[in-house]
Amino acid sequence: MSVWITVLLVLIGLGGGLAVGSGLVAFITVLDIIPRLTQLTNAHRYIRAFEWSLVMGALFFTLVDFFHWGARLPLFVSSIYGIFAGIFVGTLAAGLTEVLNVFPILAKRLHMDGKLLYLLMAVVFGKVTGSLLQWFLHL
Repeated sequence: MSVWITVLLVLIGLGGGLAVGSGLVAFITVLDIIPRLTQLTNAHRYIRAFEWSLVMGALFFTLVDFFHWGARLPLFVSSIYGIFAGIFVGTLAAGLTEVLNVFPILAKRLHMDGKLLYLLMAVVFGKVTGSLLQWFLHL
């Protein structure tokens, strides 16, 4: 492979990474995801920890993906990691839905205005059931 093709590939990769990273930062910043997440979890004093966790997690897993790192961990350790990763993704999604008012709009469209709790519980149990099926059946 020539030097020019390598330079072109590096520039394309950096440009794509900057575009995706900028979009993610704009998405999180404009929608105030982290402040809403700290408000939902009543953890205002840890807002910097939430921000740094998001940045360091994105950086670490980018490096894991880029360098094809792997770890053969016992099932117990993987389970603990999976629980914490699921909690993080779930609370981040909860912050996002809170910002966008997804559930009140969905409840109104489904004519379930007074039954918002049932709608939320259906979503929660559906996600938990789907996750358990995927985990136990190796889907």
